[in-house]
Amino acid sequence: MTVQQHLDLVEKTLDAGSVFSKIITNHLHGFPLYYNSEKAALYNEDCLSILKALPENCIDMIFADPPYFLSNNGFTCQGGKMVSVNKGKWDKSKGFENDLAFHNLWISECKRVLKPEGTIWISGTYHSIYACGYILQANGYHILNDICWFKPNASPNLSCRFFTASHETLLWARKDEKAKHTFNYGKMKNGDYPEDKIKQPNLQMRSVWSIALTKPSEKQYGKHPTQKPYDLLKRIVLASTNEGDIVLDPFCGSGTTGVACQNFANRYFIGVEVETEYCELSKNRLS
Repeated sequence: MTVQQHLDLVEKTLDAGSVFSKIITNHLHGFPLYYNSEKAALYNEDCLSILKALPENCIDMIFADPPYFLSNNGFTCQGGKMVSVNKGKWDKSKGFENDLAFHNLWISECKRVLKPEGTIWISGTYHSIYACGYILQANGYHILNDICWFKPNASPNLSCRFFTASHETLLWARKDEKAKHTFNYGKMKNGDYPEDKIKQPNLQMRSVWSIALTKPSEKQYGKHPTQKPYDLLKRIVLASTNEGDIVLDPFCGSGTTGVACQNFANRYFIGVEVETEYCELSKNRLS
């Protein structure tokens, strides 16, 4: 890095810090902070309330892990035991049309707050990801990739009536088709990813990622039923943000997005989680 590049980076970081501070102080002042630090803010609120309060064109990247609406009184396998799939009222379907309308509400608000060159990631299984993909396109986003997150240690299928679910899909889209989005190609191609048995050293990162389920060490402060592994969010943050960028997670859950931002210098994080139990989990991990 040249001296000028370093000075430009410092200036951008200072500007981003100022923008982040103004967002928290001026636009979100009506919402109590559940946790805050110099570069992170966590809210125990409904994501739509926070999204509507944010100014236009202020966010560089959004990672969203919305409800999959899987809580249907069925059963699954976890740790070798049969357990209920019910996760809470937040994960219960309200019917196809209402679920679709919900996705349209938050995805359209996300587009409003993203910068023109900003991008959004959405994770999901077949229960929700196709609806999200449809809504992304209906709102004029430009889809860049669909990533297959392969889980090499996925739980077995109990019914033995269909294939064992062992992946989730990640949609990556930018707000403006003509804008130049951030993609750190070199870091993806040449970085060290020992957790991924598919990624070959110094070759292009492909759209199938082999990343194991969340490690026990990442659950030391508590568990979230759909907690994403740190290795997954680390890669997403590294791939699609730069120093000084502001990252938003409207369905913060256990706070893994915030932890990933915190572990990379000069990323700013805004997290929103409706359940107090999981806000406490996120706060403990971030602090």
